[in-house]
Amino acid sequence: MGVISNGTTLLDAGALDSGVASGSMTLLSTATASSSATIDFTSGISSTYKEYVFKFIDIHPSAGANFNFQGNAAGGSGFNEAMTTTFFYAYHKEDGSDPTLMYNTGRDQAQGTGYQSISADGTGTDADQCLSGTLHLFDPSNTTFVKHYISRISNPNGSGSTTYMCDCHSAGYFNTTTAIDEISFKFTSGNIDSGTIKMYGIK
Repeated sequence: MGVISNGTTLLDAGALDSGVASGSMTLLSTATASSSATIDFTSGISSTYKEYVFKFIDIHPSAGANFNFQGNAAGGSGFNEAMTTTFFYAYHKEDGSDPTLMYNTGRDQAQGTGYQSISADGTGTDADQCLSGTLHLFDPSNTTFVKHYISRISNPNGSGSTTYMCDCHSAGYFNTTTAIDEISFKFTSGNIDSGTIKMYGIK
């Protein structure tokens, strides 16, 4: 069966019509941590793409801490843009107890200029623990509107039998009409011991 829009066949027998814009996901940069205080993407964010996706792969902290990010506006001198954000998460203990879904007011900002938490209460430092997930940044070069983001992170918290699995969701915006052209990631304390962050452009 075909999918037809306004008299035009878009999809037929599983094939997308060649005239339909389908977009692409282009790998722009890869950063690999090695006891890194921060991982900063200071180039590659431009008007070329309307959306950027950062993928976090096996990010391991040197200390039990929260994973955070901030942006820098074009021509700015630091990662300290005003942000309004929200944060909630679900968690569940390894022994099957304490399943919870909650909004965490300690993780949001109201015109704050600090780094925004996108993981739960402190990713564990056990050798088998790490965090993974994604962050989407929308139209960062737009000079008319604020710049929205959404993120989802999966991370363990705790150690041994008290380990929790956390499914963390954050969203918000940089309250500036100046283009955002740099993004920084770090933990609230300690270093990014290991792991990879990939930045993609969506066109």
